[in-house]
Amino acid sequence: MLYGKENRDEAEFLEPIFGSESEQVDLPKYKLAQQSIEPRVAYQLVQDEMLDEGNARLNLATFCQTYMEPEAVKLMSQTLEKNAIDKSEYPRTTEIENRCVNMIADLWNASEKEKFMGTSTIGSSEACMLGGMAMKFSWRKRAEKLGLDINAKKPNLVISSGYQVCWEKFCVYWDIEMREVPMDREHMSINLDKVMDYVDEYTIGVVGIMGITYTGRYDDIKALDNLIEEYNKQTNYKVYIHVDAASGGLYAPFVEPELEWDFRLKNVISINTSGHKYGLVYPGVGWVLWRDKKYLPEELIFKVSYLGGELPTMSINFSHSASQLIGQYYNFVRYGFDGYKAIHERTHKVAMFLAKEIEKTGMFEIMNDGSQLPIVCYKLKEDSNRGWNLYDLADRLLMKGWQVPAYPLPKNLENEIIQRLVIRADFGMNMAFNYVQDMQEAIEALNKAHILYHEEPENKTYGFIH
Repeated sequence: MLYGKENRDEAEFLEPIFGSESEQVDLPKYKLAQQSIEPRVAYQLVQDEMLDEGNARLNLATFCQTYMEPEAVKLMSQTLEKNAIDKSEYPRTTEIENRCVNMIADLWNASEKEKFMGTSTIGSSEACMLGGMAMKFSWRKRAEKLGLDINAKKPNLVISSGYQVCWEKFCVYWDIEMREVPMDREHMSINLDKVMDYVDEYTIGVVGIMGITYTGRYDDIKALDNLIEEYNKQTNYKVYIHVDAASGGLYAPFVEPELEWDFRLKNVISINTSGHKYGLVYPGVGWVLWRDKKYLPEELIFKVSYLGGELPTMSINFSHSASQLIGQYYNFVRYGFDGYKAIHERTHKVAMFLAKEIEKTGMFEIMNDGSQLPIVCYKLKEDSNRGWNLYDLADRLLMKGWQVPAYPLPKNLENEIIQRLVIRADFGMNMAFNYVQDMQEAIEALNKAHILYHEEPENKTYGFIH
């Protein structure tokens, strides 16, 4: 065939990406470009924009899941367009959410004699907000019935100083006084000797934490429940427990099923968790449950249209993709109880291995050895001959791609600088051996270094703590 006039449309399609006009100019950043570009070129440009970001699998700062099976990813990508709030348009998605709530209620030992309530959320931060709102509204009703002047003082929430920042946000947003029970070296979780000193008739509730962000330790929820029970026997101003199980809620039931922290305890009225932590889903899904509908004030429940009828809903966020909760259901179907148990027990063994290997160096004091949540925390031992600190070590590890946060502990312990390794399901023993080797090489390099960048650092968070 002979051709005369050039087929420009075909020529543009066949034009090499890195020879295209779009690769000759800077990527639009703060103002829209005038012209459209080919999708394959746009894809490459945006992908290249993220080349120098950290590898999520090597991010030991985050609790959030960084791997899902290809089948789960495919299923979630096929459901990104589904709006979880549209109950009548997507009734099967609504039923899947309902199934997940029931499965989690069963894991948390909800009683058949009570009518539990629950919902999915955008992570456990929204779940904490909902749990906190329910406590505040319920407290207000109880206080008004007892004749308490609810305007005389600001209502308060009692929590250990190892709380996650979402609780600080809750207290600011809903005008609550946060009463922090200080942690110390003898009490690296909530101090049971002092916690009740912070409780009075204006206390909307006490928060117990199943997996403190700083160290991964559990509050002793059963002992806290006993203290609350004794307190409630002596007053008409009842106080109840919300458990922030963002990290431990979908971990402890599989690894320590005998541990009593959930709805088996009388005064635990609500629990939240992150599906995107040890629920093994990519970020974007959380869960909150109440042991009985009487603990969820009616004014916080809204009715939405559902198949010609009405369905109760409770959320702060409105429109959002259903893909994450569908991913949660995939995991529940895929793994079952035994699958989750096998994954978490293996993760637990990896954490224990890392703690022992780090301790073998003789340079670190282990603050948490992964015996509960698979979180390993350590601090440097005192050594006047050592010229480097944990911030320097974090820098050296980052050269190999490892993102390991160094940060001070909360109030009263802010002079204690620690590092934390969060061991997730996608961190296997082979990766653990690699980490130990890279850590040993980093220490050797620091011992020989002539220039250190954090010689006299201020205490700061080095890495995002979440």
